[in-house]
Amino acid sequence: MRGPDQVERLVAMLARLPGLGRRSARRAALKLLQDPSGLMLPLAQSLRDTAEAIRPCRICANIDTQDPCRICTDPAREQDVVCVVEGVSDLWALERAHVHRGLYHVLGGVLSALAGVAPEDLRIAALMERVAAGEIREVILALPATVDGATTAHYLSDRLHAAAPSVAVTRLAQGVPMGGALDVMDDGTLAAALKARRPA
Repeated sequence: MRGPDQVERLVAMLARLPGLGRRSARRAALKLLQDPSGLMLPLAQSLRDTAEAIRPCRICANIDTQDPCRICTDPAREQDVVCVVEGVSDLWALERAHVHRGLYHVLGGVLSALAGVAPEDLRIAALMERVAAGEIREVILALPATVDGATTAHYLSDRLHAAAPSVAVTRLAQGVPMGGALDVMDDGTLAAALKARRPA
């Protein structure tokens, strides 16, 4: 039986979230509707508050409520090691695993001839500027083990070696299967891959 338009819109919006198909979205919507004051309204307020407070970090492009983000402004972190990731979800995965104590740089994607993603579409220029400032001793390329990820890592490695020969450029090693995405790997796998990184 078809529900009211508002319910259908809610289901449609929930179904747009990753990992939620139409059936899962309908179950989530029903759970919210069964407790409007305890679940739905607090969730709506939290979503509004977060949408108003969140912003991208101008240094690394992480998402936070402050700019620069808490990672970039944390004096306890290694300021001379930058881990390059495809997206914020990969940054969060590495943070969840507690395997990297340096800084990050979110590219915003990977190079892809098929998808028409060129170097100028990514935050590569911003990375080169950070390295050119002379305070970075190592750049870790923590990109997905896919064809596009490998292409991007190779491109960045060439650019970095040419622009800053004294900066070590490393890549994740064992533990990352071909085709694997960082944000779905377990903490142990991420830790092994980061610790066993190799020159790029």
